[in-house]
Amino acid sequence: MNFIDRTDIRFFIMASLLLGLAPFVPEPHVWEKLKMLADGSLSKPIDIFDLLMHGAPWVLLIIKLTRLNKQPKQS
Repeated sequence: MNFIDRTDIRFFIMASLLLGLAPFVPEPHVWEKLKMLADGSLSKPIDIFDLLMHGAPWVLLIIKLTRLNKQPKQS
């Protein structure tokens, strides 16, 4: 968690927008893989790896936002 705390939030936002949504056309990979997961067709190892790779930036961004929200307010 130390890495997440030390890293600027802009890094996680850029990673989520670039890696998390690439390729942009015809639809983002992470969206395609989430649809496959929802309908039960996510079974090939390469598809699972793809979901993990394109989903990881989003998970890290959510963790960063959660940790920022829980920090005590400085006055």
